[in-house]
Amino acid sequence: MRHLFVIDPLDQIKPLKDSTAALMQATQRASIEVWACTPADLQARGDEGWVSAMHVLTEPWVSKKEQRNMPLIDFECIWMRKDPPVDEVYLYATHLLELAERNGVKVLNKPSSLRAWNEKLGSLRFSTLMAPTLVASRVEQLANFAKEQKEIVLKPIGGRAGQGVIRINSEAPGLEALLELVTDQERLPIMAQRFLPAVVEGDKRILLVNGEVLGAINRRPKSGDFRSNLAVGGNPEPTQLTKKEQLICDQLSPVLKQHGLFFVGIDVIGEILSEINVTSPTGIREAELFMESPLADHVIKSLINTLR
Repeated sequence: MRHLFVIDPLDQIKPLKDSTAALMQATQRASIEVWACTPADLQARGDEGWVSAMHVLTEPWVSKKEQRNMPLIDFECIWMRKDPPVDEVYLYATHLLELAERNGVKVLNKPSSLRAWNEKLGSLRFSTLMAPTLVASRVEQLANFAKEQKEIVLKPIGGRAGQGVIRINSEAPGLEALLELVTDQERLPIMAQRFLPAVVEGDKRILLVNGEVLGAINRRPKSGDFRSNLAVGGNPEPTQLTKKEQLICDQLSPVLKQHGLFFVGIDVIGEILSEINVTSPTGIREAELFMESPLADHVIKSLINTLR
């Protein structure tokens, strides 16, 4: 049995921190061969997907055994774990992976859903669970929304890991100039949301596997910042889900399963849904530490049961 991981270059992965490394190592512990490639290694030969992949041993991280050109149908499962941005490179890779999917290979997450579920806009499917939100390009509309909500955050639609997220008060000087800047002179839509003061107590990352809660961590912003993302200095903490947070997960579960979103990380602030992360969700390592449980192994066990 072989599984393929489509990832960033291996030397960019930090094995003690990266969820992709955790999944690859758990796959090997399940006696499944682990192969790796980058999007540039994917190919189409007629209507068949192929890849130039490397067989790797993941413990200790990482030794390389062999490079081989092979059809994608030689793999039982393919993980798309390339980090954003979801640019042309990423999108074309999902199209190539669909060649394998059409021939019966399980691709995680489903390529068409990776394209359809932008990590900001996808959450709008559950807008009743979210803070008041406006997605727009026009400065006047965004400025009016800011005045209604008093204090807002602005999120780039294609952003990741908290990068480019801005908090601003409706009375701040230069509000309209800032909105012109972030919308590229009204060319690009931006997501505006009511600022949630509860973020000072943290932003929960909840990991869902095949619609079921795997684990969760709380990410508390560092001093002087409101962003809680680990990539920008947020501090992970142990946490438990509240009843309302479990209800949010229960409401999302059947929709995520319907769309082939097997491994998902949702963000919740003050029991309010913020984002649904589907490209390469993180948090396994931190959750494993706090929960003292081999969560990555649970993911692979769930996957094997799904494949059967």
